This record gives sequence, structure tokens and C-alpha cells, in this order.
Amino acid sequence: MWIAAPAWATMLIAVMAAHAFGQSGSHSRRNSRDPGAKEISKYLISRESEPADLNAKDPPLLSVDAIIDKLMAANARRSAQLRGFQGKRKYDLQYHSFLGGHDASMEVLATYNAPDERTFSVISQRGSKLLLNRVLLKLLDSEKEAFEHRKQVELSPENYKFDLVGTDDATGSDCYVLTVKPRKENKFLYAGKIWVDAHDFAVVRMEGQPAKSPSFWVRDTQIDSHWKKVGNFWFIAH
Repeated sequence: MWIAAPAWATMLIAVMAAHAFGQSGSHSRRNSRDPGAKEISKYLISRESEPADLNAKDPPLLSVDAIIDKLMAANARRSAQLRGFQGKRKYDLQYHSFLGGHDASMEVLATYNAPDERTFSVISQRGSKLLLNRVLLKLLDSEKEAFEHRKQVELSPENYKFDLVGTDDATGSDCYVLTVKPRKENKFLYAGKIWVDAHDFAVVRMEGQPAKSPSFWVRDTQIDSHWKKVGNFWFIAH
């Protein structure tokens, strides 16, 4: 299965590319519509996996606090069950400005071993050395940083203020729709909406924009990410 890198990767790529070339008003984009790099993963999960509820009904009316409590509890349970995964990512980056274009690509092996080991190994790379060294490699460092400080960037009342908008089934499943507003400025946080599956209490969609723009080089960065269920786990799909 194809799985994308973290949703905030688009914003970081744009910032790093702009700084690398020092061009005001220029922009960076991927040659794919996905907000992150693709990842083929093999999942190692526990045998205590719970079966899906085949008799699920319409979502009950819950308070926003109850939804977030259930979301955090379900995330903690899934995190405890996930033993690890390993997969390949392919980053293809194109940068355009009035001075011309540059491109680079990198193939990376991403490995996670519970509870706190996250590593990246570069398999191959080509293209602009500036984009490779100052954008893609730094992006991997930023993901390690976010993973090491994941308590500071997770969806929790400590990091976000939540409001319940209503329910929606546009994602193919019954969901609670919530607005999220960051309580602090952080390059890994965002403001927007999340769709929470009403049965699994997992985020299935997120849209918004970075809470903090780390550079005036980058404007109007939009994120629209979707998650897909694999077994009893939810992984970002695009």
C-alpha cells in the first residue's frame, strides 16, 4: 500500500526550497498532487487486533470533549499495538522561480520500531545538490525532530482548541467534524478542520494551513490529507 509522509512536509519543502535559492515570490511544488512523499510500507502489528464492528450505527451525539478523549485513547491503543513498519519513499521535487527551474529526487527507506525508533536511509538521489542538501535531507531531519517531540505536536487539548462543527459522511464513513486551532505557534501545528471516524475514533481527513509561517517566502500553503485504514490501523494515504 502507498502511504504518504506527514502532511506538514509540503509546507517545510516550500520554506526550505525558498531559503535555499533566496527568491522572493517563488514557490516549490511536488510533481504529485499528494501533500507528502509516497511510502510503501510493511506493517508489523500485534495479535491483539480488534475486529471491525460490522453492526455500526449512526454516530451518537457526543460533546467535543468526549470525542477528543476517545480519539486520544484510541490513538494511544493503536500506538501500543503497532510494533513497527518499514517502507520506501520517493521524493520528487520541482522548484520554479523567475530565474528558472530546478529539480531533485530522492529514494529513502523509512523504518519505525516501537516505541521510539525512527530512522531514514537514503537509497538513491539525483538532481540539484542544493535541493537535496538544503531541502530533502533537512525535511528528514525535521520529521525526526517532530517524532522526538511528538507530545508537543499531537492532537490534544494541550496543543489545540477544538470545536464541534457537526457530522459528515463525505469520507465514506460517519465522522465528527471539528475545527482545530493551535494554542501556540509551532511549525508542525496547523489550523483548520479534522474528520474523526465515529466508530474507530481515528482522524480520516485533515485540511487547513500551518499555524505559523516560518518564512515570508511562503504564502497560502494549504494542506488536505486523507487517511486509510489498513487492518486496525490508520495511515496517511495522500
